[in-house]
Amino acid sequence: MNDPVVTRYATLADLEHVVDIHARARLAYYQAGGLTADAVQDPTARQAQRDGWTEAIESPDKRVLCATVGDDVVGAAAMGPPLAPAPDTSRAGQLYQIHVLPGRWGNGIGSVLHAAFLDYLTEADLSLGLIEVWERNTRALAFYARHGWQPDGGSRPGPDDSRYLFLRLAPVRRRR
Repeated sequence: MNDPVVTRYATLADLEHVVDIHARARLAYYQAGGLTADAVQDPTARQAQRDGWTEAIESPDKRVLCATVGDDVVGAAAMGPPLAPAPDTSRAGQLYQIHVLPGRWGNGIGSVLHAAFLDYLTEADLSLGLIEVWERNTRALAFYARHGWQPDGGSRPGPDDSRYLFLRLAPVRRRR
């Protein structure tokens, strides 16, 4: 029997698992997009990831979730208020990131974490979801398109003359 994917709030006890999942997923999708491992694995990146996840886990305004299968932490997601507020985003929540262990891609873990983001929007009475995705991460772009996200026309610079694309999910449908 296969264990179900379960989400729960992350704690500082999960920090090393979350940072490891982030680092491994990030390496996989940046390499798939044409970057070298050396370009992705900056020695300061791991500490920056650890600091960022610690801040998010401890923040009263952000939500960090772990996805587990049995006793294994196999994914993580972070969400909260928009990082760059704009006039039309007062009713928005941002999905900062979803990461799943690369060996577990395609098993529905990301969709379970995405559903948890939709629950967050509903609980916070927010009607708009925001995210940014690296334009060369075609796997993630297809994932978000399947879940109804659309480009909003905005972007910011990314590595290797690429862009991070801004996507929106609106209106968010309420679960009943």
